[in-house]
Amino acid sequence: MTETIVRSDIELLAPAGDWDCMRAAVANGADAIFFGVEKFNARARANNFRSEELPEIMAFLHTYGVKGFLTFNILVFEDELRDAQKLIEMCIDAGVDAVIVQDLGLVKLIRELSPDFPIHGSTQMTITSPEAVEFTKPFGLERVVLGRENNLKQIRTIGEQAKLPMEVFVHGALCVSYSGQCLTSEMWGGRSANRGECAQACRLPYDLMVDGEIQPMGDIAYLLSPKDLAAIDIVPELIQAGVKSFKIEGRLKSPEYVANVVSKYRRAIDKYFDGDLSKPSVEDVRELQQSFSRGFTHGFLSGTNNKMLVEGTFPKSRGVYLGRVERVMRDAVTLRIDAPLKRGDGIVFDAGDPTKKEEGGRVYDIRRQGVKIEGEAQEGTMIELVAGRNDVDLRKVHVGDRVWKTNDPALDKRLRASFETEKPYRVFPLHIRVTGALGQPMRTWWTDVQKGTTIEVVTELELEQAQKRPMDAALLEDQLGRLGGTVYQLEKLEVELQGDLIVPIRELNRLRREAVELLSGERPKPPVYVKHAVDARADVPKKDVLAPQSGKDANLIALCRTLEQVQAAVKTDVSIVYADFEFIKQFPAAIAAAREAGKPIALATPRIHMPGENGYHANILKLQPDAVLVRNTGALYYYLRARAANPDKPFPKLIGDFSLNVANHKAVNLFTEVGLDLITPSYDLNIQQMVDLLESSDTSMLEMVIHQHLPMFHTEHCVYCTFMSEGTDFTNCGRPCEEQRASLQDRIGMAHPVRVDEGCRNTVYNAIEQSGAEYIRNFVSMGVSHFRVEFLEETPEKVLEVLGLYRDALDGRISGTQVWRSLKAINQLGVTRGQLVK
Repeated sequence: MTETIVRSDIELLAPAGDWDCMRAAVANGADAIFFGVEKFNARARANNFRSEELPEIMAFLHTYGVKGFLTFNILVFEDELRDAQKLIEMCIDAGVDAVIVQDLGLVKLIRELSPDFPIHGSTQMTITSPEAVEFTKPFGLERVVLGRENNLKQIRTIGEQAKLPMEVFVHGALCVSYSGQCLTSEMWGGRSANRGECAQACRLPYDLMVDGEIQPMGDIAYLLSPKDLAAIDIVPELIQAGVKSFKIEGRLKSPEYVANVVSKYRRAIDKYFDGDLSKPSVEDVRELQQSFSRGFTHGFLSGTNNKMLVEGTFPKSRGVYLGRVERVMRDAVTLRIDAPLKRGDGIVFDAGDPTKKEEGGRVYDIRRQGVKIEGEAQEGTMIELVAGRNDVDLRKVHVGDRVWKTNDPALDKRLRASFETEKPYRVFPLHIRVTGALGQPMRTWWTDVQKGTTIEVVTELELEQAQKRPMDAALLEDQLGRLGGTVYQLEKLEVELQGDLIVPIRELNRLRREAVELLSGERPKPPVYVKHAVDARADVPKKDVLAPQSGKDANLIALCRTLEQVQAAVKTDVSIVYADFEFIKQFPAAIAAAREAGKPIALATPRIHMPGENGYHANILKLQPDAVLVRNTGALYYYLRARAANPDKPFPKLIGDFSLNVANHKAVNLFTEVGLDLITPSYDLNIQQMVDLLESSDTSMLEMVIHQHLPMFHTEHCVYCTFMSEGTDFTNCGRPCEEQRASLQDRIGMAHPVRVDEGCRNTVYNAIEQSGAEYIRNFVSMGVSHFRVEFLEETPEKVLEVLGLYRDALDGRISGTQVWRSLKAINQLGVTRGQLVK
């Protein structure tokens, strides 16, 4: 970066799930806090705050010069828009410094409410390219939170090209799926990750199946469970890449975790600006591991290395590795410890199968050759570890078991002491100017340097001639600088008294107390934003009461993932075929098949758009399809710009896919206004939410997916590379995905296919098809005329059969229930009604 970066440019952003966590973050050096209230945030399981507490929260934070960002990072359903508006209005009134938003419909609503209220684009927006950032600019976003999958080089590119402040996760749990693109919880439990109800399916064990056969994997079972992100040792590189906000994950974590992680990153950032580029100490890293660790990784920040992301043997926090059991004695085990250990520390014995109950508890004693060690045993020591007598059954502990230190009470006590204190968490510099002359009151001006506020306080008594010791700078500094217990410390004093003057000490004390009270009253005052009176549903289109529509005129659309499926689909009466192939080199053959049959064809983009990937979209345009199925805002920005640059040339229709996460009419309107020709609603909607959306939107703009294998995980982590090759990324993996088919078998025996896209990203599809056939008549009657059927591994014969069933249903020859029963009969695994009935 060519600009000079100063310490105040960098923000350390901490999580807070409750008041203790918030205090811990402030006490340990956070510049800003992100938190949620009882509704509308992506951590429904957190304690969260109450919306009525917003003024109190913001007053507390602003008193300490800390910013507060409210997480509003979920999709908002149609019937929630007015409640969402009320919460935003409460945020505006309370002086919240920004809201972190996923839903672009909510962005539109906020901008109607207030042109200047700050909005941050959540990582749930799946912003991973300069183009995706550019897409947000007309809506006045103040900053964006990049996807965790961006590496340092990409982060620098995005910052240099898009020129918007970037927030990046630097520590905490990693989602294996792209944020905003995980539908697993939705599919399996009706608990959407896009609604803050992630069921953590990535932390479950899976068997790897290759071409239908289970592969022996030893003790590796957690194929989708990433290690935890820890970028503490690359803080300088992140600053130099242009990261402005260092974000720590953990609104479900303890206040001790928050205190620990915030203090370590505070020190690392400050060290950089002090010119110290040394790495964090071994002790610092161990303490970070102690608070929470599934093993540490840079994630994707240092580039893609699939072998480093997922360890695969356990899904939960382990803490600090101590070593392996070398001998099991009658009352103890021996091991050479890799980290310090003392009485009272928590331990667990890891036999390699975390699905079974593990032995663990507290350290009761530590011996060396039978002699008790007092205090802490240091790393490298061969010890005899005696566990609490009722904690561990040594008959279940084996030579070779790994031992982990899961808890350090002394560390927890020290961390808690950092915020459980009567002292102010921070103090701020105060400048005082004093003037006066004999027979006049003494005038003082007190400036809160950090806040930029100045107040004037005047003595009630006039200055008198000093008989003994006159007031000088030293005396005034002593009296006015008595600021213990306040958030101030005297940094600079200017005295301009004319002559040897004095006022009583009690008057100086009164003056000081009044000044501090006035200044302290200024610190928590909220910023003032513009707020308009609006109705969240004022722009719902007026609809005439229409007679039920006929499905005979409806467009049936087939999305195909193989050339053979395309060749079958073009023989039917579908209105258009979508080609969604793993590799772009297969597109020309699909175009040729469609052209030969006289059918329109659309080409699908990948779900993710990274810097430098516009060549893919340029190739799509060269092939001149009739439409493009657009799956992310970065690609959408590219196509909109290309269309604007060639206004007189024919251009493909632009169809927005489910991954744009459209869940309310505001989002429909936003995407319509930017230039989409059709929009696919989010898969997060159940039937009632879908009906609410249809009733509030122009249904001619909407395309319904009524048959599919739900794409559950969409991930940069490549199962093929990690577990089916010796390589680390696409440059050296040997491309097993071109020769073999992988799937992940869950605990109930369902094998979920894993497919690769052009960018080597994996999508894990649900094993069982789902059908919305029973709702076709409802959708038709509401004016929907575009219905999509998606295929995955179906044969050409199956494609013809399934399309025939849906055509019959649209034409009224059979009912939706008959379609569903027929599908169950012809599908080996059955078929589900899917997310609509959750």
